[in-house]
Amino acid sequence: TAFVYPSRYEGFGLPPLEAMWLDCPVVSGNASSLPEVVGDAARLIDPTSVDDLRAGLEDVCYDSALRDELVRRGREQARKFSWDRCADETLAVYRRALESRS
Repeated sequence: TAFVYPSRYEGFGLPPLEAMWLDCPVVSGNASSLPEVVGDAARLIDPTSVDDLRAGLEDVCYDSALRDELVRRGREQARKFSWDRCADETLAVYRRALESRS
């Protein structure tokens, strides 16, 4: 029904991004890099609050319109990230670093 990721700290947030690629609605912690990665395509919760986690789960489990909307938004959000883009941007950083040393 949903991918639930109440993490309090993430380096990037690949698991929720992968769930969005697979058309799975996401309930995610509103911490660290996660809000930037999931954008408006996830039901964000306070990862330290049991009540907020419960509410997020109930929202996604019992509201099919919300689930459908999160899947739609998730597809759009996931398209913003790719391994090719990651490689290109990483290579550009290395090239700039080398150029600045010359």
